[in-house]
Amino acid sequence: VPLAELSLMNKLIHTSLVESQQHVEILQRDPSSPLFSIKTFEELPLKKELLQGVYMMGFNRPSKIQEQALPLMLAYPPQNLIAQSQSGTGKTAAFVLAMLSRASANEKYPQCLCLAPTYELALQIGQVVRTIGKFCTDIKVNYAVRGNRVLKGTVLEEQIIIGTPGTTLDWCFKQRILDLTKISLFVLDEADIMIDTQGLSCQSIRIHRALPKSCQVLLFSATYKEPVRAFAERIIPDPIVIKLREEELTLSNIRQYFMVCQSSDEQYKALCNLYGSFTIGQVMIFCQTRRLADWLSGKMSRDGHQVAVLTAELTVVQRASVIQRFREGKEKVLIATNVCARGIDVQQVTTVVNFGLPVDQDGEPDFETYLHRIGRAGRFGHRGIAFSVVERGAVELVHKIEEYFQTTIKQLDPYDMDELEKLAA
Repeated sequence: VPLAELSLMNKLIHTSLVESQQHVEILQRDPSSPLFSIKTFEELPLKKELLQGVYMMGFNRPSKIQEQALPLMLAYPPQNLIAQSQSGTGKTAAFVLAMLSRASANEKYPQCLCLAPTYELALQIGQVVRTIGKFCTDIKVNYAVRGNRVLKGTVLEEQIIIGTPGTTLDWCFKQRILDLTKISLFVLDEADIMIDTQGLSCQSIRIHRALPKSCQVLLFSATYKEPVRAFAERIIPDPIVIKLREEELTLSNIRQYFMVCQSSDEQYKALCNLYGSFTIGQVMIFCQTRRLADWLSGKMSRDGHQVAVLTAELTVVQRASVIQRFREGKEKVLIATNVCARGIDVQQVTTVVNFGLPVDQDGEPDFETYLHRIGRAGRFGHRGIAFSVVERGAVELVHKIEEYFQTTIKQLDPYDMDELEKLAA
């Protein structure tokens, strides 16, 4: 699944800030620039209308990345910045606040430009702008995205433009309706995805080169690996870089169990026993194939369970709908293939079930996928529980996983309801 689609799903999932215990690292900064952090939004130079919008988003206090990033983004003179942290930590809300603060309602022309890798992500950013800027009624937004046709010669009056690189490039150089020389704040979201997607990085760099030297540049990325660093150096000279230390997926906060069954029908009965015992939070069930996921969802639906299915064959819109319904609790069970094993963080998930273990092409355990699967139940320091419901021939795979991770996976009797209820308690 493309990284951009994973990013979109994460933005849909997280409507409130993730509670992370990770430390903020300052990788490099201008020694002449005062670096300070804040603990409340009231400490920032924000208009009361923006504070109202922040509270509308459900944010009571800044996240760790916002504590460090927002004072820098709002400082005078403007600071160039690279901010890196995982989904749900408030990156989008932070740069939206910066755009709404920098935009002057009295000036009827584009002043802030934000680029995102896809149409869907651009619209999602726009939704955050509309929510936080609800009370800034004189500040308008337009979208430089496919489908939004603007005639040549049109005079843009919106102060904030959110777009994808290709369409924005057309608006600037082909239709000449977007004057980059008047842009005072340039935001590049999802830089790691921009680099991963052919053509987007070149388009972004071309747009950046046409901006005035005084333009403030904010670059955001979920990673800060070498490709991102090299890309940033081409975009921003001597930036301040702040990041959350990368969270290592760990098994230490996840209790692991396995059950041995004789057939897929017996696996299903064991799964129903599990689901009947664990009613707190929401459950993610992982299957190796789409066919198995469809079979399992059909059986659970016929038995009266509210089930959602997430597979790679769904469109972006369909995936977004599935994620939205699961996040809202309309379905308590999300059955997924490995599309969800990486990058999707649902905080209310406390239980993960492997309906069969992940294996590679040689039939050996896929250790990395196993780690990412069960890690969905232990995100951001939360304690979780993971069950693997396997057929008898897969017991050897369980022991190989134990040996590889130097961990213990305790065997349970799938029909011992007393033991299951003790675990649930």
